[in-house]
Parts: sequence; structure tokens; C-alpha cells
Amino acid sequence: MNQQSQLFYQIALTQIKGVGDIIARNLLDIMGSEEAVFKSGRKALMAIHNISAKIVDAILDPEVFRLAEKEMKFVEKNKLKTYFIKDNNYPLRLKDCTDAPILLYYKGNADLNNQKIVSIVGTRKSTNYGNSFCETFLQDLALKHPDVLIVSGLAYGIDIQAHRSALKAGLPTVGVLAHGLDRIYPSVHRKTAVDMLEQGGLLTEFPSNTEPDKHNFVRRNRIVAGMADAVIVVESDMKGGSLITADIANSYNKQIFSLPGRISDPYSRGCNKLILDNKAGVILSADDFMDNMNWSNTTTKTVPKQKELFLNLTEEQQKIYDVLQQSDSTHVNLLSVETEIPVSQLFFILLEMEMAGLIKPQPGGMYQLI
Repeated sequence: MNQQSQLFYQIALTQIKGVGDIIARNLLDIMGSEEAVFKSGRKALMAIHNISAKIVDAILDPEVFRLAEKEMKFVEKNKLKTYFIKDNNYPLRLKDCTDAPILLYYKGNADLNNQKIVSIVGTRKSTNYGNSFCETFLQDLALKHPDVLIVSGLAYGIDIQAHRSALKAGLPTVGVLAHGLDRIYPSVHRKTAVDMLEQGGLLTEFPSNTEPDKHNFVRRNRIVAGMADAVIVVESDMKGGSLITADIANSYNKQIFSLPGRISDPYSRGCNKLILDNKAGVILSADDFMDNMNWSNTTTKTVPKQKELFLNLTEEQQKIYDVLQQSDSTHVNLLSVETEIPVSQLFFILLEMEMAGLIKPQPGGMYQLI
């Protein structure tokens, strides 16, 4: 099947009424491919455990193909990149999340599998305190890690401040949208969004003509949380989207940090509560953050030749060792791709190497040589 046909069926899979990301993944696992979901016929679909007749009818509805064809034209016309859940270039940190989107639409030039990714979120009513922190934090972070990718949601307040501060610091930044790539919401952020296409990008799971409805922002938040090594909450009241993002990040076992503030400041209450409840670590500066993430050492790790001569590694261990020699640290999912070792098997090998004193784990699923 050529790439065009493959993309058509991938888009079609996201257009089935009543079929979300988890059901779609189950269908893929059972049927073997996106094309097979639609070509197996009613009898084969009805034989699937826990699939109702209503869902089967929705899969076979001709409207699914009409919508997929329409979206295909939009993707081609606007030269969008797409990432399907089974693709090797799909954002690997996000791929591990059980409710990860089946398909992502992207326009930009940032690497969504960057070595280091940080999500910054907060209130839409940010103050000078939060805005100033974003700018100073990202300027200082850029001095040590000029390629770290900054992710946020392009919303008012802390989100847009994070994007603009990243651009100013020369860092790539990606905005995750709660609508399709046929619009920018809010529209006043259009200029920043255009700048981000040159120094980052715009990412969404939603097809064109999707309105920025309230429930879409909650879905958007899981992408912001899932694709990063760490989530930083800069300012938040006791309720809000940034706290939802922090909760989601916690369920994904991500590192979460919170900027503390005065107890009398409304938009520090949520941040202070995250710290009080041990749901987030305190963040005061870029150095503080880098220490917590074990990112302080920016020099490339070299292993003495004498040590290499006495290593007695298995074939799989040697593959891992060779990859880790190329950088400070590497995410487990990237290791899986580069070594062609399944993640489930990789964890056991990494544990053996850790016990042997060859490697050490870092926060956010990263590993480095000792």
C-alpha cells in the first residue's frame, strides 16, 4: 500500500463516530492495520470482543471515507506532516501514554523527538511575576541547552509568554492546539504562531474545521503533558487547565515542577497547593531545574578507552552502549528505535547494565553512561 492510501485509512480511523483513541488502538492491534479495519467486512468486525453493532455501523458508514478524503486534500494543500501512532517518528514520549492520539497533524520544523523537551503551562491571567519568570528561566536555560524544545498551548497568559520567551531566547517552541490547523485561536496570537513555524511549529490531533470547544482544551492538555520530559506550572489559581495538565502529567509519571508564590496571590494558590500536596517539585531558577533533571552537565560524556577494552557486552548491550556514547543522555523510547529492541525487552537489558555499573537512569525516562 502506498503512502497516500495508508494516510487515507489513518485519517479515516479518526473519523469514526464513537471510536476514540483507545478503541482505535485496540482495532489496530486486532485487525493488524488501519486498512484491514475497513476492508475486513461486517462479519469479521462483529466477531471482535466488546465491539457493538453501533460501532461496526459507524466504521462502515460511507461518511467516514468522505471526511477522510476531504481532510487528505487539506493536508496535501497545506503541506502538513502527519504522525500515526505506529510510525517510528511519532513523538515517542507521547506514544507511551495509553490515550495518545492515533494521528497528529503538524506544521513546523522542530524535532518532536528532541533530546530535551519541557512543557510550560499556567493561568490565562498571568502577572508580571509569572511572565518575568518565563523570560528569565528560558534565557538562562538556553545558555546551557540551546536546543531544548519548549511546548505550550498558545493560549492567553503563561502559554503565549512561554512561546514568546522561547522565541526571544532562540529556543524552538511548539504550540499544541485545541482545533484544526485551518485557524489560529486566539487570533491575536497569529503573529507569534507564524514566527513559531520558522522556529518550532504547531501541532494538533484535530482535523480542519474543528472548533476550539471547551472539551477540546482538556484533550489538548494530555498532549502537552505527554510529549515532554517535564511539565512546569508557572502560575495557577486553585482550578484551571494547567492543574489538569499537571494531574495528567502525574498519571504519565512525568516530572512536575511548580513556581511558588505568596499565599495571598490568587494565581499562586494552585502552584503552592501542588507543592504542598507533593505533586510537584519547587522550581526557583533554570539552574534549580537543571539540577533536578540532571541536565547540569552539558559536556559530552566520554568513556576512558581502558574501560572500553574490558567490557564484555552482549550484542544488545553493545547496541545500547554505542547509542549512549553519542550524547549526554538518551530517552528510553529513542534507544528502542535506534537499537531496534522493543521497549518491553529493553527495560530488562537496561536494568542489567545498571546493576553492572555501566549506566544510570535519569528523570523523564533518560539514560546515560557512567
